[in-house]
Amino acid sequence: MKPSLKISVVCGLLLSSGAVYAEASSTDTQAPLSENMAQLIAQGKYLAAAGDCSGCHTIESGQAYGGGRAFDTPFGTLYSTNISSDKQHGIGNYSYQQFVDAVRNGVAPKGNLYPAMPYTSYHRINDHDMHALYAYFMQTKPATQPNRENGIGFPFNIRMGLKVWNLVAFDKPTFTPTADKTPLWNRGKYLVQGLGHCGECHTPRNFMMATEQDHPLEGAVVNYLNAPNITSKNLTQEHWTFNNLAQFLKTGQSPKGTAFNDMFIVEKHSLTQLNDHDITAITSYLLNQAQPSQSAASQPKLTSLVASQFDTKLPGYRIYMDKCSGCHGQNGQGTPNVAPALQNNATIENSNIFNTVAVLNNGIERQSYSQEQTYYAMPGYKNSLNNQQMADLITYLHKRFTTQMTTTTAKQVADIKKQLATN
Repeated sequence: MKPSLKISVVCGLLLSSGAVYAEASSTDTQAPLSENMAQLIAQGKYLAAAGDCSGCHTIESGQAYGGGRAFDTPFGTLYSTNISSDKQHGIGNYSYQQFVDAVRNGVAPKGNLYPAMPYTSYHRINDHDMHALYAYFMQTKPATQPNRENGIGFPFNIRMGLKVWNLVAFDKPTFTPTADKTPLWNRGKYLVQGLGHCGECHTPRNFMMATEQDHPLEGAVVNYLNAPNITSKNLTQEHWTFNNLAQFLKTGQSPKGTAFNDMFIVEKHSLTQLNDHDITAITSYLLNQAQPSQSAASQPKLTSLVASQFDTKLPGYRIYMDKCSGCHGQNGQGTPNVAPALQNNATIENSNIFNTVAVLNNGIERQSYSQEQTYYAMPGYKNSLNNQQMADLITYLHKRFTTQMTTTTAKQVADIKKQLATN
């Protein structure tokens, strides 16, 4: 499960390259057959990793799939549930049809699920993948962890009200391949729209907290950060190449920067588990491009790393040298396993400065995939930089390391800080 109100995400997948893009609606209520069960379980394990089930349903000190992770929402705190095969606290007693109803329709034996469980996207998952997921979860190690009570206040704690929400906001979409697109592109469409549920975070929401279907993947603020606009038009404008995006999805880092905060969780527990074909499919769909040949792969145009006299006279220069250069380098070149490069960094290069302000204000926790791929924690500067100083620093970052030549104002910084305080 991915909490649609609080996680910034990009993707999910199928297992084999020959997967069938069946519609999600199912009339088959029988449990999977025992034939090829080992293969089916293996595929289900892969799909569960792709959907980041562990990332949302496992806490650091808890058992796998035991639940308990807290997600703050505008209506209170939700806790992910135990989805292990435990028969008392988990889903070990679920029939196949009960599993389908919970995953696709948001209706569990105990009642309606909150749409933080992204069943509005999962409704597109085809029958074969549902069988694989069920086969896998029914044989996971039972987690004896009891479920926590949600901290949702009245009237939102009345689950019957979710039936009304479903009638108004849940159109039960099915997956339909686009006829004039390649199988690879359609594979990416299936992954992004279905199990990957990228739109749950990267699509803005209306007053009912339903995704705005006429603005898919155009970005939204979740968990004090902006889940960025990942439409093909915007990604192209921000100079994402096919290779850079594929590398970022596969490893969490690329010449355009690194994954951080909630996206780091998605990367570590989900996207790094995808095979190359799935990564290529998602990249093809997001960029609306065919896979380039190795020889034709375009490289980003790099600007000089040598500071000009103009750069050093900017008010933000001294702030950068004092606060940033120790880790990111005097020329923004970054330090391996310490801090990413700032040259052509996607966060800084984005014309929307929300995430730049959020990172400078709140910092970033340590991000570690392995001993060979780690980035140190970054401190926040909300108590040491005032609005004007932060604006000067952002202006310097833009003019020094990106193609952005705009000047950030103290008012812009103050407005974003206000949103951060109330988000």
